[in-house]
Amino acid sequence: MKIAVFKAAADAERLKRALEIRTKVFVEEQGVPISEEIDAHDAGDPSCLHVLVEVNGTPAATGRLYRSGPSEGKIGRMAVLPAFRGAGTGMAVLDVLIKEGWRLGLGSLVLDAQIHAVGFYAKRGFVAEGSTFLDAGLPHKTMRLRRLD
Repeated sequence: MKIAVFKAAADAERLKRALEIRTKVFVEEQGVPISEEIDAHDAGDPSCLHVLVEVNGTPAATGRLYRSGPSEGKIGRMAVLPAFRGAGTGMAVLDVLIKEGWRLGLGSLVLDAQIHAVGFYAKRGFVAEGSTFLDAGLPHKTMRLRRLD
């Protein structure tokens, strides 16, 4: 498993592969409109870090992290292609994003989890907050992880 952390402006080819994964998972599989999937953080946000996991040279999973406040980061757009689910690929993405958030000195990380994935994020200490809400027509829950040190 090869994991790359990059900024969009510095690596257009990896960004293209990450967006292809997200399109397959969110747009094709889950029916999210492409206009809601691709946003300004994908190309124009210099604080945004993307992660791309490749298995034997094949793009498998992705996610991103950007600064959402003075000491807060937002994790999002986590997607794993079906052939790679259940093998720890998604957790590898999440672990890298958490590590990068702490490396940047952020005090907390927040994400909007699809309801079926709440347990996945809870395994790394994320705690659900507030009410369930719809994002792109899918039920989500905000979750937060606070840095303890």
